[in-house]
Amino acid sequence: MKRVFVVAAGMTRFGAQFDVSVHELARQAVAEALESSLIDAEQIQAVFAGHAYQGPCLSQKVLVKLGMEGIPALNLENACASGATALKAAMNAICAGDLEVALVLGAEKLTKPGGGFLPIVADDLDSSMGRVMPAAFAMIAQMHMRRYGTTLEQMAGVSVKNRRNAVLNPRSTQEKETTVDEVLSSPMIADPITRNMCCPISDGAAAIVVASEAATGDLTSQPVEVRACVLNSGIRTAYGIVDDKSEMSIRAARDAYRIAGIKPAEIDVCEMHDPFPIAELVHYEDLGFCAPGESGRMIDEGRTDLDGDVAVSPSGGLLGKGHPLGATGIAQVAELFWQLRGEAGARQVAGAKLGLAHVVGGGVTNLESGACAVTVLGA
Repeated sequence: MKRVFVVAAGMTRFGAQFDVSVHELARQAVAEALESSLIDAEQIQAVFAGHAYQGPCLSQKVLVKLGMEGIPALNLENACASGATALKAAMNAICAGDLEVALVLGAEKLTKPGGGFLPIVADDLDSSMGRVMPAAFAMIAQMHMRRYGTTLEQMAGVSVKNRRNAVLNPRSTQEKETTVDEVLSSPMIADPITRNMCCPISDGAAAIVVASEAATGDLTSQPVEVRACVLNSGIRTAYGIVDDKSEMSIRAARDAYRIAGIKPAEIDVCEMHDPFPIAELVHYEDLGFCAPGESGRMIDEGRTDLDGDVAVSPSGGLLGKGHPLGATGIAQVAELFWQLRGEAGARQVAGAKLGLAHVVGGGVTNLESGACAVTVLGA
């Protein structure tokens, strides 16, 4: 199989941007990726775009703004995993020999008029019964607390850590740190999840350029290899079943580690799917960073801080940086690209050589979830 590398990255600030269109946000991210590298627009042979709710022909509208129209353009939707799905499609095209250099972007605008709530499909049984995302993760939290003794303070500690990281990230939606008391005293959304345990609705875009090994020499002197990129979907479950582990994350991580030829303990930095603190705790276990039931201790002991065993969500993650759905998967890879090149500024993880991006997307009745992607990058 051909080796594939990330050779450039760009990203907008995440947060409410009422006066900027999603197409302009995407243009800004792409422009930064190109301007920060040796890449000319003419070298891009195709574009792959991920989004969830932005309508038809997103990438073509962005290409017009960039003066890059005429190249193949693919638009992919896979809920929160849309951006990662676009990366997987671009990698497949490069490995198949169809092209050498591709632009991959993710973009989402969730604060447009009428926005703020994710659209609910009329015939979705879970949603009609009130099992929306905060409620679903609240049930997971209750199960994990009963089974392992996980505490409210440990969950709040995830929010505190990620907000602390986000303050160091000029592209994040958060500008001030928080405390455990502030997190726990914020309004209850779905017991035990409070408002400050929920990732903020955001607008934003991120872009990367990926290339074959043969093409990298003309594009950058410091490429970052995509050692593995695994995409799967959830297995069928009985309606109403709640589990405090993610089988699809376990499977995707296992396959990614095998393809990359590494073990979980070798990961230096991880951008994780953390829409709620309990998700981050559960995914520590799913990704093999600790045994089941030990994730709370990882927070207590600071093992996922910037200077911990594995720095989790140095960007601030979904909880701190924000979560514009289609952009998230690419934003994670962009953060790892900067981390592995030593370009992450105040949030830099010292000596980072291996990074992992993990994203989960979509609630589907009778499935664990819609999609999961695990990507391993190496300096």
